[in-house]
Amino acid sequence: MSPVSLLVVGAGDRGTGYAKWALKHPDRATVVGVAEPRAVRRARFAEEHDIATGNAVPHWKELAARGRIADAVLICTLDRAHVEPAEAFAALGYHIMLEKPMALDEESCRRVVTAVEKAGVMLAVGHVLRYTPYTQALKAVVDSGRLGDIITIQHLEPVGFWHQAHSFVRGNWRRTDVATSMLMAKSCHDLDWLQYIVGQPPERLSSFGRLSHFTPANRPAGAADRCVECPVAPSCPYSAAHFYGGMLDRGEHRWPLSVIVDDFTPQALGEALRTGPYGRCVYDCDNDVVDHQVVAMEFPGGATATFTMTAFNGGGHRKTRIFGTRGELYGDGETIRVHDFLTREEVDVTPPRLGEMTAAGGHGGGDAGLMDAFVEAVATGDPARIKSGPRDSLASHLAVLAAERARLNGTVETLPVPPPR
Repeated sequence: MSPVSLLVVGAGDRGTGYAKWALKHPDRATVVGVAEPRAVRRARFAEEHDIATGNAVPHWKELAARGRIADAVLICTLDRAHVEPAEAFAALGYHIMLEKPMALDEESCRRVVTAVEKAGVMLAVGHVLRYTPYTQALKAVVDSGRLGDIITIQHLEPVGFWHQAHSFVRGNWRRTDVATSMLMAKSCHDLDWLQYIVGQPPERLSSFGRLSHFTPANRPAGAADRCVECPVAPSCPYSAAHFYGGMLDRGEHRWPLSVIVDDFTPQALGEALRTGPYGRCVYDCDNDVVDHQVVAMEFPGGATATFTMTAFNGGGHRKTRIFGTRGELYGDGETIRVHDFLTREEVDVTPPRLGEMTAAGGHGGGDAGLMDAFVEAVATGDPARIKSGPRDSLASHLAVLAAERARLNGTVETLPVPPPR
């Protein structure tokens, strides 16, 4: 069987990361074209994948204009630029892996679903948490009935103080009007994951949260506008000079440092921090997304769940507690502990650990799991291999949108019951 041929639209960290899977599995997939507006990134990507010069272009429309020159496309553009290429490549007959979120409003999400269903092509949305060995082991426990009926779930996403500062205070996802809400940008993973574990989307949601800390009101006395010249930087945990400089000193030439510089030198980093967005004081940015949020959910049948997202921690794995009628489960992202009410026994389940739960670490095997499933689905023509298809992803996106409406309006939002398949 010939390898599945792929185009990559957007050679940022996500597109580059997914494409590396093909380099590790050349017998299963090969990247034959890339669209990336940044010349340095485009050239580096084309060299890494040995892409013909004519197939490395600045804009995805140049690839689409050539018709169907590959089996599938990985769309990894910024969040607001997902819908148009998804519609265009679907119409050309490409199977699509679309980085999350699929789109930022209900109408746009439905446009993507309509496009792939009309064209009869497969869609896998980048909900990589569904594909980790940890998730598969946890879901197997839930589906086995060992916990009885699920009554309630507590789920925590510890974003990490440094990740919040990097991506959601200084970075691309700092503002709702230029990107999207924090819940959609970061935590659509988690509402989707809860839906996957429970086996159905919620029917009612409420939410609370706000931007509390990263505001001018909390700026230390004497702080400068830029970290490289700030007299209080030695005592500030959010100092960009300390964080990114430390990565460079340790030779960690990866995300998130790779977002800031293409040339991993002190000179390039110094210039980026003096002039670019990532060197700004976290208390003097134009950010408006929340730095903490909770979502309360009720599922059909009465099960409830709470989700907490907060910036104020060291980061790391998500944590989950599931309370059932016959047992309790605690998961820390690496080990799953099950307490049986009848026997009083506790059993630990430790799935294989396939990297850190970060973008640089491949999301604990989720990135590789998604690519493995998507490529296999395309190769065999079997969409059942995809765990994050269009209808499931639409349901979880609608839940995210409803939760954000609830936060903004102080309401309890009701979601329509999805039709049977």
